[in-house]
Amino acid sequence: MCLYNIDMAKPFMDNDFLLGTQTARSLFNAVKNEPVYDYHCHLPLAQIAENRQFKDIAEAWLAGDHYKWRMMRALGIDEYYITGDAGGYEKFLAWARTVENLPGNPLYHWTHLELQRYFEIYEPLTETNAAAIWEKANALLQKREMSVKGIFEKFNVYAVGTTDDPADSLEHHRSIAEGSAPIGRIETKVIPTFRPDKALNINSTGFADYIGCLSRASGIPIESTEDVLAALEKRLDFFAATGCRASDHGLEYAPFADMPGSKIEKCFRAAMKRKPVSQIEADAYKTKILTSLAKLYAQRGIAMQLHIGALRNVNTRLFLRIGADAGIDAVNDRSLSGNLAALLDRMESESKSGVPKTIIYSANPRDYYPIATIMGGFQDNRGKEENRTGIEGKIQFGSAWWFCDHKDGIEEQMRILAAVGMLPVFTGMVTDSRSFLSYPRHEYFRRILCNLIGKWVENGEYPSNTERLVKIARDISFENAKRYFGAA
Repeated sequence: MCLYNIDMAKPFMDNDFLLGTQTARSLFNAVKNEPVYDYHCHLPLAQIAENRQFKDIAEAWLAGDHYKWRMMRALGIDEYYITGDAGGYEKFLAWARTVENLPGNPLYHWTHLELQRYFEIYEPLTETNAAAIWEKANALLQKREMSVKGIFEKFNVYAVGTTDDPADSLEHHRSIAEGSAPIGRIETKVIPTFRPDKALNINSTGFADYIGCLSRASGIPIESTEDVLAALEKRLDFFAATGCRASDHGLEYAPFADMPGSKIEKCFRAAMKRKPVSQIEADAYKTKILTSLAKLYAQRGIAMQLHIGALRNVNTRLFLRIGADAGIDAVNDRSLSGNLAALLDRMESESKSGVPKTIIYSANPRDYYPIATIMGGFQDNRGKEENRTGIEGKIQFGSAWWFCDHKDGIEEQMRILAAVGMLPVFTGMVTDSRSFLSYPRHEYFRRILCNLIGKWVENGEYPSNTERLVKIARDISFENAKRYFGAA
C-alpha cells in the first residue's frame, strides 16, 4: 500500500538531510570536514590504548550504549537480549526490530548516519535486512581503517577528552602520549579530564573507601577536608602535567549551603566513620570543595564543566542487577537558579582569578534560560596588569546534553543561547558517548547549526555575508573549542 503523494517525499537522509535552505546547504559544505574536538566523552581508555578492533557490530554498537537499551526495553524486549547473555547477532536483531519503531528519536538518525559513514550502507535498517547488514558491517569492521586509530583518522578527530578519576594512574594516557601503547603514534590527542565526583559525594555509601583510595594515590594522609583538598590539588597537578585541560563534575542539582568550618569537619569525620550525613551537611561540604577546586582550576587555566540535572538509577532492581549507566536515569526537576548563582558567586568572590572558564550543562531544558542568563553575570575577565586580553565566552552554556541532544533540543539550546547570550563564541557539541561509532553525531550537530543560521539569513534576520557566516559555523564546529581548551 502506498501513501497518497508519497513520491513527493524527500529522499531518506540524503546529502540535504536537515538542511532546509540553500544557505544552510552551502554553509554545511564549508564546515562538514572541519576537525572534531570531542572535549567530553566516556570512551574506554583501555580500548584506545590497545587500538581495539571490534569483532562485530553488536560489540561496537550495543555494548554499554544505554540510550539503545532504554528503547529496547520500551519495545518489550527481554533483558536477555539487551544486557544479558544472548549472542551478538541476537542482540543486533533485537536492535534492528527496535530501530524501526523510532521515528522522531535521535537514535534513528544516529543509527543511519553511522551505517552510512562507517559502512556505506544507505538503506534503512529493518528486521528484514538485518542479516545482510550484519554481514557487510562485520566484514568492514575487520579492516584496519575500522580500528580505533583508523576511526580517529577517518573522522579527523583532533582530540578527545576522556573522563578520569583523580586516583587514576593515567597509565594509558601516558603510554598513548609517549607512543608506547599498542596503538602506537596517533595524531589524535587523548586528554585526561579531572572528574572528582567520588570525593564530593560525602553522602554516598562508598565515600570513606574512596577517600582511602585518594589518600593512597596522592600519598597524603586524609583526616580533614583540608587534607582532601591537598590530595585533590596534588592529583590535579599530576593531571595537568599529563595534558589535562578540563575538569568535570556530575551534579544531580546545584549544591549550595553555608555552614561553619567546624561543622563541616564534624560532618566529614562522621562520613569517614560511615555515619549518615544530612543533605544540608552534604551540600555545605560540596560547596566548600567545589569553591576551593574552582580556585585551583582558575590558577591553572583548567576549564570547569558542570553537568547538572540527571536523576540517577531510578530503578533499584535493575541497578542492583546491572549497575550504574544501565539506562535507568531520568531528568531531575530540582530548582536550579538560586543555588547555581550563589555557588558561582562564592567562587567569584573567593578567588583573585574569579570563576574559572566554566561550561554549564543541564539535562532539563527547563533550566536553559536560567543557565543562559546567570552565566551572563560572570563573563568578566580579570587579566594581569601587563595582559588585559580576556577570554571569549569564558562562561559557556553547554551543548544540549543527554535527553536533550535530539534535533529539537539542539536547536532550542542554540536559539536560547543566541537570544540571551552570544552564539558565535559557543564551544559547540560533544558526543558524551561511550561508543567509537558516535562521531557522525558531530555531523548531525553541524547540519542543525547550519540549518538554524540558514533560516535566519534567508528570513532576512542576519546578513548574507559568506565570509562571516562560514567563520561563525567553523568556530562553533571546531575552532572555539580549540581556543577555549588550548591547542593540545
